[in-house]
Amino acid sequence: MKRQIYTDGHEAFRETVRAFLAKEVLPHYEQWEKDGIVSRAAWQAAGRQGLLGLAVPEEHGGGGTADFRYSAVLVEEFTRAGASGLAIGLHNDIIGPYLTSLATEEQKRRWLPGFCDGSLITAIAMTEPGAGSDLQGIRTRAEDQGDHWLLNGSKTFISNGILADLVIVVARTTPEGGAHGLSLLVVERGMPGFARGENLDKIGQKAQDTAELFFDDVRVPKENLLGELNGAFGHLMTNLAQERLNIAVAGITAAEHLLEITTEYVKEREAFGRPLARLQHIRFEIAEMATECAVTRAFLDRCIADHADGALDAVHASMAKWWATELQKRVADRCLQLHGGYGYMTEHRVARAFTDGRIQTIYGGTTEIMKEIIGRSLLG
Repeated sequence: MKRQIYTDGHEAFRETVRAFLAKEVLPHYEQWEKDGIVSRAAWQAAGRQGLLGLAVPEEHGGGGTADFRYSAVLVEEFTRAGASGLAIGLHNDIIGPYLTSLATEEQKRRWLPGFCDGSLITAIAMTEPGAGSDLQGIRTRAEDQGDHWLLNGSKTFISNGILADLVIVVARTTPEGGAHGLSLLVVERGMPGFARGENLDKIGQKAQDTAELFFDDVRVPKENLLGELNGAFGHLMTNLAQERLNIAVAGITAAEHLLEITTEYVKEREAFGRPLARLQHIRFEIAEMATECAVTRAFLDRCIADHADGALDAVHASMAKWWATELQKRVADRCLQLHGGYGYMTEHRVARAFTDGRIQTIYGGTTEIMKEIIGRSLLG
């Protein structure tokens, strides 16, 4: 089915993204996988190409467009290329809204130009060793010291954790209040007491630096409070729909691309003297995956269009996230199986997609959390 959500302008942008990937990312990606981190030069190249800060106002160096469809194009092309290490989606669509909607004018002047030119790489630190999706379990605390906050605690599984120059930290600023006693504090590279652990060794997304962060009496200036004091819960809830849609777009795109690769493979691969595609079981497998992808794509495109119009709610974003990522997981498993022994070899795209994509049902809110959100909306 022909997609109907993109204009000629979006498709022209798609060609720009593909050219950037071909020149600045794919020639270096194997080395980044070995290094466990991408080059800062790649971020700066993305800034020069206008791929960073798409929704940031032009006066601060951004693209000046709030049309999420451009972000969706970016996610789709990076996913098809298998380039998860350069976490531009995290930077643009998850962290960017906090800076554009919550920052003061002074903060915007300080941070947004670097955010857009690639000289200031960002991260957001919510998860702790003892607290994942449950914000009430956050123990990182910030004490009011008059002209600054004194920040203590640790975070884990932080994407861009090694490279980040600016980290939005979720910290407890009121002992009472549970999830409603939290604030967002911006910690910058070089602040005394701010340290990073080792680059964590993951089963997939090897080029994406992920680390533990430690805060030992970090003096965070009062002017680095982002948004309202004790308002982090509301701020986080406001931006989660876009984060989950971003992950869902990657999920359906990965599933579609794996299906394309596998369809070509079974046409060429022979068993018992004939192509695998001649076997009824194989045809049924491909038919089932193609149908699931087509139905999911229709729903995701509707969600993208709704979000571009400001109409996507948290419940439908949760539906999109859990369904698309679980589909991605199923398709990756089935496609690897259809590749046989070759699918288990890391040199083949399907093998890397299998491990890279496994995190999709976990970060941004697990599948179980998504179902809980949907269930509560229906049943109270």
